[in-house]
Amino acid sequence: MSVYDEDIRAHFRVKPGTKIHLKDYDPDWSGDDQLSKDKRKKRAEAFLREDVGDLIEAQERLYASRSWAVLIILQGMDTSGKDGIIKHVMSGVNPQGCSVVSFKKPTEEELAHDFLWRCVKSLPERGKITLFNRSYYEEVLVVKVHPEFLEAQRLPRVDENLWENRYKSINRLERHLTRNGTAVVKFFLHISKEEQRQRLLARLNDPAKLWKFSANDVAERAYWDQYQGAYEQMLNATSTEHAPWHIIPANHKWVARATVARIITNVIDTLHVGYPAVSDEMMEKYEQIKVQLESEGSSQTAG
Repeated sequence: MSVYDEDIRAHFRVKPGTKIHLKDYDPDWSGDDQLSKDKRKKRAEAFLREDVGDLIEAQERLYASRSWAVLIILQGMDTSGKDGIIKHVMSGVNPQGCSVVSFKKPTEEELAHDFLWRCVKSLPERGKITLFNRSYYEEVLVVKVHPEFLEAQRLPRVDENLWENRYKSINRLERHLTRNGTAVVKFFLHISKEEQRQRLLARLNDPAKLWKFSANDVAERAYWDQYQGAYEQMLNATSTEHAPWHIIPANHKWVARATVARIITNVIDTLHVGYPAVSDEMMEKYEQIKVQLESEGSSQTAG
């Protein structure tokens, strides 16, 4: 029995109200049965292919129904695999029904608004999937690790309740979204510090990957423990019944991609979106149009 055959969302979900510690989660996890690592990898890759196909069909139903939107939030340390998941999991989805938004350093315009503003204006419309590569959660992660960034936000008041109030604002936003037809699916890609070191070296050793390297990623490694603490607090405070977090073991990219693909497909399936029903009146009209088009073809053949 594989975890992929069970309730995969329950397996990786952060249960609301619990207090988790990231040291209890193995970023190197690659399966819970007796198969060899090579066979686990091949099985995960097969699941990914299957789920990409299922996701294409699910996204088409979502787009046709225009009743729900899906917001996917990807968070994780640098090199945790966010870009790779977007590339591989969403590889076959119709671009008309999907968008990706990456959030970098805030602009002057964004800093002039509240911390949720720049993300809220990029939310998906009904029928579409939007992936946030980082998100408003950066405001309780990188800003928490580097509180000096708050100065640029020109807040009227900064006190000991700031972070708790931001957690509350995020929870209320996500509750509002789910009440109004946007499913919020959140993934924390959990890698080890050693795995990050190896991935950074891989970028430096491969000329084709040098463009992905940033010296700032290395500088931020000095704050590893602070980031782990910020992530724990975030996961504990913002994993809710309507928008739970999923901690995805990400040392093996094939595990992370297969797991995320299966959870996204599972979530869309639970929305019970389908193709719009056609009334009897319209079906009769379509039959008349079909007869007309078929007769035109017959006439041309006879001519």
